Amino acid sequence: MQTGKLYGLGIGPGDPELLTLKAYKILSKSPVIAYPLSPNGKTLARSIVAQYLQHNPIEIPMYFPFKLEESSEPYYDKAAEKIGEYLQQGLDVAVLCEGDPFFYGTFMYIFNRLSDKFPTEVVPGISSMMGSASALGTPLTYRNDVFMVLSAILPAEVLAEKLAHADAAVIIKLGRHFGKVYQVLKDLNLNHRARYIERATSEHQRLADINQISPEEVPYFSMIVIPSKWQP
Repeated sequence: MQTGKLYGLGIGPGDPELLTLKAYKILSKSPVIAYPLSPNGKTLARSIVAQYLQHNPIEIPMYFPFKLEESSEPYYDKAAEKIGEYLQQGLDVAVLCEGDPFFYGTFMYIFNRLSDKFPTEVVPGISSMMGSASALGTPLTYRNDVFMVLSAILPAEVLAEKLAHADAAVIIKLGRHFGKVYQVLKDLNLNHRARYIERATSEHQRLADINQISPEEVPYFSMIVIPSKWQP
């Protein structure tokens, strides 16, 4: 019996219209879809493409704790096992991934577990980094800039060391780490260049002065963009 095909679909940062045509075509005919389910019961990935699910596919919510103190590996194992059951039955499965599947995407962990067992195709998507730059109306890099993508979870000293050697950068996964990151930016005199955005391209998008942000109100899906200092 022929197995189904595994798809990793990049569905963009939040705006449903930023879904690529290729991802839309695959999504609209996939008999099974899978998507992350957060501890609070939210399914951001599914909500982005909800209007495109008129064919009523079988759904696999994949619960991931996303907590530093708890390993997600057993949860990825469980999700991969469930997806594999449908693939083994000959059904294609489209795994939804915010942004791009291979750019900090949850699909990477499913890919690592199943791609050597089943036919697999990855469809790239628009990352939140690119969506944020467009929403902010600022070019990220020019010419030969050194560009970095940094996680706010990194220790302050690591962030400072990396930023000191970057011409432009984005800092992702802010959430409760905003205060630490902001202090690093102030110490490096970068806060005047830094731009803040949360939930980029979605209906809940918010742009704000980074110097006026309340740290306790910063969501996980927020980003600091430090555009190139080069002036054309």
